[in-house]
Formats: sequence, structure tokens, C-alpha cells
Amino acid sequence: MKQINEHIYEEKGMRLHLIPTTKFKTLHMIAKFRTKLNREDITKRALLSYVLRQGTKNNPTRSELEGKLDELYGAGLGIDDGKRGENHIISFRLELANDKFIPNAPNMMQQGINLLREVVFDPNASNGKFAEDVFNRERETLRQRIRSVKEDKMSYAQMRLIDEMCEGESYSLHVHGYESDLESISASDLYAYYEKMIANDELDLYILGDFNLETAKETAINAFGRNAEPKKIKLTQVQSKHVSKLRELVEKENIQQAKLHIGYRTHCTYRDPEYYALQVFNGIFGGFPNSKLFMNVREKHSLAYYAASRLESHAGLMFVFSGIAPDDYSKAREIIELQLKDMKAGDFTEEILEETKGLIINDILETLDHPQGIIELKYQQVLAGENTTPDELIEGIRAVSKEDVLAAAEKIEEDMVYLLTSDGGASDEQAAI
Repeated sequence: MKQINEHIYEEKGMRLHLIPTTKFKTLHMIAKFRTKLNREDITKRALLSYVLRQGTKNNPTRSELEGKLDELYGAGLGIDDGKRGENHIISFRLELANDKFIPNAPNMMQQGINLLREVVFDPNASNGKFAEDVFNRERETLRQRIRSVKEDKMSYAQMRLIDEMCEGESYSLHVHGYESDLESISASDLYAYYEKMIANDELDLYILGDFNLETAKETAINAFGRNAEPKKIKLTQVQSKHVSKLRELVEKENIQQAKLHIGYRTHCTYRDPEYYALQVFNGIFGGFPNSKLFMNVREKHSLAYYAASRLESHAGLMFVFSGIAPDDYSKAREIIELQLKDMKAGDFTEEILEETKGLIINDILETLDHPQGIIELKYQQVLAGENTTPDELIEGIRAVSKEDVLAAAEKIEEDMVYLLTSDGGASDEQAAI
């Protein structure tokens, strides 16, 4: 039995998730701030994750903050942001040793929660704005990060596919923000937005490890509690957009290896009962090294340096990624299309079905071996409005039949083909669709 012993409390403007377990010798704390994706704020939110990690009011420089982490026996702090479906989430992560395993160590739980609270609620700011030197430096760091996406051709191709495929949908927004917005944001603008985020975002705080439940509850609510009812972002079902016409976009740069990315509408998200079957479909299609894409596009025909598929579980999308020689575009497209047709026709064996279900179940079990994996698994269910146990997830996968996979496959629509190719390559590209 794979159960997660989770206690949830909704008090003082937050949702506290306590997951006591003796499985790990470390304590893990993650605070997640969530709001709806929107173009107006996304650059500010991306910049916040850079500025807030540089120091606090009590530890105003990065080196001082790192010194504080060292005092906690080398605790690790991270802040990142990302999008899930139509949500933007900023996560503050702290991993530290458990004083149960360190002789004469002070109260690590209390100190860890206090430090995480300090990073979240007491940033290096005064007079209504962030420290100018930190703000200016981190704004430049983010500018370079935004520009660097174009240097990573795989990431760039995926970004351009989503730009075009999801135009007008919130999912198309760039999670790192927009360079064109950076100059208009000041240190005071960003601080004003930070206060808005702290007051209005939905807040989930997770604490996982070997601790006393009542002590952890009292300490966490005292440190993170807000003077408000818990903010709840309304769960909305992603609009299931049907494809009226397959679109193709070819862009050229001075590159040697072309990037062929394809976007599909699955009309199924994590919230739907059919999602188990969609996971198995993706596993057989392109999710694992034994998948159709890997075995046929890469191994059998040697057309791709890599070829795989991935689901966007909260957006109802699936993407195929492949790196190909520019002249192989038409052939690679043809073989990828053939794999999808074969899936819809049921051209896969019961043996590969069972093998793929086993691989997915193994992934779930591996996730449960990692503290952050457990927290992300539980938070995924918050986003979906579900409360499914690991055993139920595994049983859901085990119960998937070939007919279930065919039903999931039937709903999948190819929406957009994006090719990033060389200036002189892919002479046959226009004939492919």
C-alpha cells in the first residue's frame, strides 16, 4: 500500500499541508503562491523569483543569506516559477536537516519555518520598493535569461510552437516574461505587485518530514498565517478547442539540426477519468524508450537524434519533439503521422500495453521516493481539485484496457506543426502537408 499521510488545515488565509513521515532524514518545506496566468503580471512574477532569492531584510545580501543557510547545517533554498495549465505558480523551497539526527542541534523545524517566512514576507525592501542595486542587477539577469531561450533551439522551437498554436490562450504566455516589459518595471512597481501577490494569491504551504504534528501546525500557522480567509482561485476547466485546420509554420536560422515540434489537442486533462488512458497512450506513442516514436523514427529509420512525446496534463495538450536533419523533414513527418494512425487503429500489442503500464507505475513509485516528488504529486491534485491516493493512481493505470487507449486516441487532434530549420535546408518542407 502506498499511502501519503497528509493533514490539511485551512486557516488564516492559507492551506497548510502537513505530511509526517519517518521515511526521510530531512525536512522539506514548500510555499506555493498561485494566481491565474495573465499578460500584465507575468514578467513581474518572473522578476520576483529572481529578486526575492537575493536576500531578506535581516540578511540583505546573497552571501549573508547563504551564511544563514550554512548555520542550518547547509540548508538549501530555492525559488522558481512556472505555469500549470492556466495557473502561474511561484514556489519557495527549503530543505534542511532534521535535528532528530543531529546531536545538540537547535530546533530546526522552528528555525526553518522562520527562515522561509523571512524570505517570503520580509524581503530586502524599504520605503515601498526593493533595494535598487539588487533590483537592477536581477532585472538584467532576467533579461539575459529571456534572450538565452533563443540560444537553446529545442526550448525556442517549443516556445514558438506554443506561441502560434495557443495564440490568444493564456497558456501561450511566456513563463520567463517579456523583455519589452522589463524597462517599464521599477523597483517600486515590483514591490507594489509583490504586496498584491502576498495578499491575494492562493497560498499552499507543505511541510514533509519526521516532526510533531501539533508543533508543526502551530509554528507554521503563526509564521505564514494571513489575516484573511484562505484565498481560493476558482478551478476552471480548460477550454477544449477543436481543430478546424492543421497549421504549419516553418522558420529558418543558421543551424545544423532542425527541430520538428508538433502540437496536439487531447481534449482530456488531469481532472478527467480518461486521463489514465491518455497517459498510457502517450507512453506507447512517445513517452518511453520502447515507444513507437523512439523505435520507428529514431531507431528503425534513423531520422531523428531524439523523438519523444509529452503531455501537458493541466492544459489538455500533447507535444512531439524531434531533432532531425533538415532534408529529412518530409520523411520524419510522414513516419510520425503513421505512428499516430497506428495508435488510433489499435496497432499495438497487449504486451506493449502491459509493459507501458508497468513503466508508468514505476514512475509513480519513483516519485514517492522523493520528498519533493510527493509534494508535487499532492499539489497537482490541488490544481485539479482531486484527492486521489497513490494506490488509486496505480490502480487507475492498471485498469486501463486497449479499448480505453483507443478511445483516448480517437479524441486526439493534430493542431500545429512547427519546423525550425536551416537557411539552406528542408527543400521539401512545403510539400509535407
